[in-house]
Amino acid sequence: MNKVLGIDNTHLKHNPIDDFRQTQRNYSRWSGLVTPDKTLLISIALLMLVGLVMVTTASIPKAGSNGWIFSYAARQLVYMILGCGLGYVVYQIPTQWWYRHDKLILLTGLLLQVSEFVRICVMIYAAAFLQRHQNQLHKSLLPMIKLLGVLGAVAVLLLLEPDFGSTAVICATVLGMMFLAGVCLLRFVVIASLVTVLGGLVMLAAPYRVKRLASFINPWDDVWGSDYQLVNSLIAIGRGKTTGVGIGESLEKHHYLPEAHTDFIFSILAEETGLIGVIVLMLLFAVIVWRVFVIASNADKVRMRFASCLAYGIGLWLGMQALINMSVASGLLPTKGLTLPMISYGGSSVLASMILLAILLRIDSESRYTLLNEQSGRRQAGRQQVLHDDTAELCRKKHLD
Repeated sequence: MNKVLGIDNTHLKHNPIDDFRQTQRNYSRWSGLVTPDKTLLISIALLMLVGLVMVTTASIPKAGSNGWIFSYAARQLVYMILGCGLGYVVYQIPTQWWYRHDKLILLTGLLLQVSEFVRICVMIYAAAFLQRHQNQLHKSLLPMIKLLGVLGAVAVLLLLEPDFGSTAVICATVLGMMFLAGVCLLRFVVIASLVTVLGGLVMLAAPYRVKRLASFINPWDDVWGSDYQLVNSLIAIGRGKTTGVGIGESLEKHHYLPEAHTDFIFSILAEETGLIGVIVLMLLFAVIVWRVFVIASNADKVRMRFASCLAYGIGLWLGMQALINMSVASGLLPTKGLTLPMISYGGSSVLASMILLAILLRIDSESRYTLLNEQSGRRQAGRQQVLHDDTAELCRKKHLD
């Protein structure tokens, strides 16, 4: 009958529930994400370029003694390309996915027992834990004890490898995340002091770590023995002076300085580029850490608590590990065996760093997207309010007339 009357009712044959499900499949909440922070992207790219150049020049003597002189550089380039590809995949994953699967991620990290990837898993778990217990952190000590219990279990597994340096960085990062999450200051000071004392006891419990500490206190006591690496690192930094001896002209990399392309690559950079190169490198790290903390602050403004805590953790890790590595090479801290992020040679280090940076870029895109939408919504609400007020005023005037 409707066809006779000329009424088109074909749309009624569609099931509205099926239509809704299809709409949800085709629509993503994050469609139209803004481009990540350009300053951060450029700084990361420059840091990777510096790292590739320094690995190339620092590894030539070691690679040449085993075959092709660019073998380490080629492998590092492959790791960086793989890292960029892996980072692209990680960037496509919404931040909430990491939050929902934090326990599974932590368990995976413990099974892998690779310190670089354990660090990622612990930071994700800690950020999720701080999100879930944000209301209790100010009132009770119990949530902090629970988180420290998990951290202690991870620390034991890492110390069994043994890897004291990574353990110290992970513990310091989680403590920093707890502080920035807004825990009670008095409780935090007490717990941080206890963790520091415990860390000192663990360091003194191993003879080889005590030997490293002795070498740090007096590096000139056994120049040809336990102090050999640190002494040659200091010689390399001293040779660089202000402008450096030139790229590729390092003397210490020729089998004098052990681990010249990994843990002590900063010494080769200082030797070849001098104080100017060191300042440029430190500025790159400073800019990246600054932008990371800006991203964390923006995420907190739009109530993305998990993302904010995780971004703070990434910034703390990056800044601390870079500072510790440079301090060790300069003789300001005992030898830790930590790489310089995105600079030192190493596949797992590069891949893990790219995963964390990709998560950070995703947090930045989501938080700025949300912030722009909220600002747009407020402007639209303001315009509607103005229109409503104008309409009300016009009606009032007509009523008076």
